[in-house]
Amino acid sequence: MSLELDIRLPLARFTLEVGTRLDGASVAVMGRSGSGKTSLLEVLAGLRRGARGRVVLEGRVLLDSVARSDVPPEQRRMGYVPQDALLFPHLTAEQNVRFGVRPGRASRVDEAVEILELAPLLRRYPATLSGGEKQRVALARALATDPALLLLDEPLAALDVALKERVLPYLLRVRDEARVPMLYVTHQLGEARVLAREALLLDQGQVRAAGPAAEVLGAAARGLLAGEGEGEENILEGVLERPDDGGLRLRMQGGLSLWVPDSPALAPGTRAAYAVPAADILLSIQPLTGVSARNVMTGTVVNVEPVATGEDAATVEVAGVRWVVWLTSASVRELGVVPGARVSLAVKTSACRRLR
Repeated sequence: MSLELDIRLPLARFTLEVGTRLDGASVAVMGRSGSGKTSLLEVLAGLRRGARGRVVLEGRVLLDSVARSDVPPEQRRMGYVPQDALLFPHLTAEQNVRFGVRPGRASRVDEAVEILELAPLLRRYPATLSGGEKQRVALARALATDPALLLLDEPLAALDVALKERVLPYLLRVRDEARVPMLYVTHQLGEARVLAREALLLDQGQVRAAGPAAEVLGAAARGLLAGEGEGEENILEGVLERPDDGGLRLRMQGGLSLWVPDSPALAPGTRAAYAVPAADILLSIQPLTGVSARNVMTGTVVNVEPVATGEDAATVEVAGVRWVVWLTSASVRELGVVPGARVSLAVKTSACRRLR
């Protein structure tokens, strides 16, 4: 994806000013509530008037205020999925998915239904669907229109943790199988790290940072989003393996492995991703022995920074994998957790939550 943005939009409390170029296939748009994230998506979709500047997607000019060019929303080829699914209540799930699909695009409908596993739901009406099922239908409807860009405005925000865990793998399938570029608005660093290749960080309408997700979704994002969302998570990807003595492990790049909750349905060799909350990791300056946690590892503290009042985040590198651990500021002082210190980490298997 090539998306060039140079826009200015006056809002009630500030002016949204975004000047950047995004080239990743999946981009996370992050910032505190009211920072302009939704307004940015609405400008891209052509739903918000009053913006000045230019928007160019894959060489196609969607907005150029100097040339007085403003492509109507229905001609922009944007698939927009808001936080609330907004399905038509009088239509079945299948009719909702097919709504607005251009003639000759039936194959896109079939592809969307397959990727999002909607076949069992097609004859049901929205009132009989769960929140997660509604979001899958809304996502399929956007995907079936053959968009040039998907705009996802916190599609998981209204779901509880259990439903989020069910829907997130479908978003990954859309990213990897449908191969449609997406802009994904979220408060959750964990979600962003799983889905995004690039990230855009907004603060009061201004771009705080933009670029590769691995760089943007670090200290700057953590500090800006402190107090929002559900806490930071470590996202770990690798290949599943089953040792001869039983159990299930995630083998990561560099050879580090992590014991994860076992499931007979998961076959060795399967690529998978797990989330481990930063607050659920035990850190010790002494070697850990005789603990119940199966995952015990030793690493080096890379940095320590405040994330909220009375809380710090320590980044620890273990065999090339960086872990973020949340501790109280008092613990950091008392233990002497400083860059360069050797520490031990313990992670319970039950703290590892499978994302895909």
